[in-house]
Amino acid sequence: MERLKKHHISFKNAWSGVHWSFTSQPNFMIHLIFSITAVFLGIVLGISKIEWLIIILSIVFGLGAEMINTSIEAMCNLITTDWKKEAKIVKDVSAGMMLIIAVGTLIIGLIIFIPKLLLILPDFF
Repeated sequence: MERLKKHHISFKNAWSGVHWSFTSQPNFMIHLIFSITAVFLGIVLGISKIEWLIIILSIVFGLGAEMINTSIEAMCNLITTDWKKEAKIVKDVSAGMMLIIAVGTLIIGLIIFIPKLLLILPDFF
């Protein structure tokens, strides 16, 4: 029973971190909006099972990386509030990681969705 209680507390703390990211981090919200858009497009366009797996993995990876980036920035701010070259490097590299992931997931989305959108576009014109 004690093990279950500890697991419950860990889950509660983890959910608190997700909630905090969702309610306080504008970039997390932007990623979430794009993620919801991708899911909506996936449903409407009827993407394949493999494409769903790729989209879901991209969403989880992107949101998770945004949370890692936020954690790194918060840790730097906890360590020092003074401007330090080393803290700037840590924050810049973390933000760069997020940029690479965001661009990569955007490319994945374009590769999956553009051909399907081009097929239905003539129906609208």
